[in-house]
Amino acid sequence: MQDNLKKTLLGTSKNIAILGLSPDSTKTSHQVAKYLLQKGFNIIPIYPKGGEILGKRAYHSLQEAFSEESIKKNGEIEILNIFRKSEALEGIAKEIIKLPNKPKCVWIQLGLQSQEAKSILEQNNLLYIENICIKLEYERLCL
Repeated sequence: MQDNLKKTLLGTSKNIAILGLSPDSTKTSHQVAKYLLQKGFNIIPIYPKGGEILGKRAYHSLQEAFSEESIKKNGEIEILNIFRKSEALEGIAKEIIKLPNKPKCVWIQLGLQSQEAKSILEQNNLLYIENICIKLEYERLCL
């Protein structure tokens, strides 16, 4: 994706769901989420054990985070940022296309990629960015 499109996406998005957000402050997902919160984004954590992460309610699943109830509470989720192993991405992509409220963009973190996930999501008209850190791109393009 071209830099100007990424910059527009980051500049106009408010809500970012993070799949695989760890409550462990030493993990990259936690550090990225904390940074995005500090930059004014609303973070919607998705963590199988639920609870609270960075002062935000953690949803147990994609389905719960993208449910009508969640969207009414949090607003439309523009970006789904994923911190999961590359092998899991195809299955996650299949889940995403079944969601009632899809994100505008699926952003796969640095070091992760899946041609299958990319094909599935792009065939369903979703923006797909992979193997790029959302924090580093924000710093590079928006500061």
